[in-house]
Amino acid sequence: MNSYTERSDRDLIVLLKGDDELAFTELYNRYWKKLFIVAANRLTHLEDAEEIVQDLFATLWHRRHTLDLTSELAHYLTVSVKYRVIKLLDKYHNQRRYINAILSNDKVDNSTQEQLAFDELREELAAYVNQLPEKCRLVFRLSREDGYSQKQIAETLQISEKTVEAHLGKAFKTLRAKLASFMITLL
Repeated sequence: MNSYTERSDRDLIVLLKGDDELAFTELYNRYWKKLFIVAANRLTHLEDAEEIVQDLFATLWHRRHTLDLTSELAHYLTVSVKYRVIKLLDKYHNQRRYINAILSNDKVDNSTQEQLAFDELREELAAYVNQLPEKCRLVFRLSREDGYSQKQIAETLQISEKTVEAHLGKAFKTLRAKLASFMITLL
């Protein structure tokens, strides 16, 4: 099994963590085209799709020592591409909104005030999340900040999916109540 093409993704990841450039090259050759197609199907410009995939592989190389996959590599890469596509589409959408706002000079610019309100809301949310019980806070962060599924959280924390669901329900209920009172104060 000397050939890298015959090795499994897991073997290649282990070699990648050991700075094996040939393992990285094999992963790149194995997944580049598939990921490019995923990105290109959702974007207008092929250059954007290519840049997203190149950036993903550059990030994979830079994070190779700290890479800790909880799912299959193909799933991880596909989800990463989709997330990057969404971020790019959101960026384009915001640029269009900004240009349209500039072109229609009759509108008042509240963007600074809105940004300050959003920053304040984000700080309050972070404070409320920090007030959650430890397990509840950990489950919430894995779900919302790290994008883990309930199944992945259950496997990571070695608890049942029902327990994960209960923690998330408690977190949402608590945060909804606290943020509702904050929003009333803010308005």
